[in-house]
Order: sequence, then structure tokens, then C-alpha cells
Amino acid sequence: MEVVQHLVEGKPVVIFSRTSCCMSHSMKQLISSYGANATVYELDETPQGHEIDTALQKLGQVPSVPAVFIGQKYVGGAKEVISLQVQGRLVPILMEAKAIWV
Repeated sequence: MEVVQHLVEGKPVVIFSRTSCCMSHSMKQLISSYGANATVYELDETPQGHEIDTALQKLGQVPSVPAVFIGQKYVGGAKEVISLQVQGRLVPILMEAKAIWV
């Protein structure tokens, strides 16, 4: 878990992804559509990918990607992020994390 905490530290938005995952792609597009510049870690291209994958699964993230952190807090996967968007809560959370300034 420490490896994940270290990677999200000090970053407004972090997305753990795989290059072949369509839902990961959708989350990256959704977040960027609001003007946020997310830090993205592609687990299939990162040397620590397996270790990160294991840590994300311990958080209850199954499948492990996409895993979204906003303001250094674990938000969840695609289902949770889409739910926040539908409820109108995603933009305020991004603003609170200083990921966007609208």
C-alpha cells in the first residue's frame, strides 16, 4: 500500500490504468474533459505494475483498474466516478482537490 500512497502523494488526480482497458481510457477522457491533468500510471508499462496491482486489490478495487484518486483520496473505479458525475459531485471534488479552477 505504501507504493500507492507514494505515487498519489501531492498530486490532485491520479489514475491507475492499463493501456488495453477501455474503462480506464473512458475515465482518463472524462477527467480530462473537465480540464484536469491527471497523473496516469499504466500498470502494464510500469516496472512496479504487479506490486501496485496487488495494493489496489487490497483496497477492494477488483478489477484493479481503473483506480481513481482525487485529492490523494481513493475514489474508486469507473462505476464510482460515473456515479459522482451523475450526482453532480465530480466537479466540486475536482475543484476541492485543486485539479480544476472553474
